[in-house]
Amino acid sequence: MTIREASAHWQGTLKEGAGRLRLGSGVFEGAYSFPSRFENGPGTNPEELIAAAHAGCFSMALTAILGGEGHTASSIHTIAKVHLGATTAGPTITRIELETEASAAGTSAGDFERLAHRAKAACLVSRALAGVATITLKASLVDQ
Repeated sequence: MTIREASAHWQGTLKEGAGRLRLGSGVFEGAYSFPSRFENGPGTNPEELIAAAHAGCFSMALTAILGGEGHTASSIHTIAKVHLGATTAGPTITRIELETEASAAGTSAGDFERLAHRAKAACLVSRALAGVATITLKASLVDQ
């Protein structure tokens, strides 16, 4: 199997410092800081990157599972919301909400919901985070 990497460079103190995150592929590099992570400052943060990874992974898993059942989705749109909460251990990813909408001809709403839950269970990122955070799913089939 493949190995993926990313890097982070940080300078300064926790609250006044700043850093850059870079994907190994080079397709993304962005600033991050205490305000971008724990407040609403400009830049990205690790949790946002986890959300992007989860949304992408889930969408691909759902595509594969729909295809295995003989359905082709013309469109899948997934949003992942990563919740950062305070625990006795400190700031922690406590919950991830997946919301997906898809157009898939020949699929009933009930079948789509069942297959979406299978995709949540099969998604590599869901499996990696399953013991860490509660992962919920809202799945909607939309008209073509």
